[in-house]
Amino acid sequence: MSTTPAVFADLPLFPLHTVLFPDGLLPLKIFEARYLDMARDCLRESAPFGVCLLKSGGEVAQENVPCVPELIGTLATIEQCDVDDFGMLLVRARGTRRFRLLSHRKEPSGLLVGMAEPLPDDVPLEGSDALAKFGACAEVLERIIETIRERDADSVPFAAPFRLDDPSWVSNRLSEILQIPLRARQKLMELTDCNTRIDAVHHYMQQHQLL
Repeated sequence: MSTTPAVFADLPLFPLHTVLFPDGLLPLKIFEARYLDMARDCLRESAPFGVCLLKSGGEVAQENVPCVPELIGTLATIEQCDVDDFGMLLVRARGTRRFRLLSHRKEPSGLLVGMAEPLPDDVPLEGSDALAKFGACAEVLERIIETIRERDADSVPFAAPFRLDDPSWVSNRLSEILQIPLRARQKLMELTDCNTRIDAVHHYMQQHQLL
């Protein structure tokens, strides 16, 4: 049984204009040499890479434009990998657990590498009010999943099993698909208190008449 290290000394980083949550799916089309090498190393060593929201800079390397990642991201492991007709690497990765960057540096290849500490799992949900809000959120998510399945069963953006009885899983999935600004989504991912995340997505859905 593998254990998570207390610190990742050389975690390869993939800064993106997206926020990856634990158990979230991340499809990637990789063509830059630095990330092709990173994916190859991760596959060979069965090692994770870190996904961070871009604070500034671009996903594709640009001259004299530094890439600055948010300090809290999510570890990702590669589940599927293929190559298309143009030599682009098609990857499906899945988020595992959150981490905090303690420092990071740029390798000669342009790849960012960080020292990172894993963050704890969510604090469990507590209180009748929080449980009631969770129940309402789970019902909405179940309806969303069924609607997508009816349209196209292969296009559900979540990995099975669907843990509709798990407040962390439900609040993470809603945080991914609701039309929330990226910076607000980042704040939701950073929360280690499931009560607060459930409260936030419940409030958002009330405001937008989704409940």
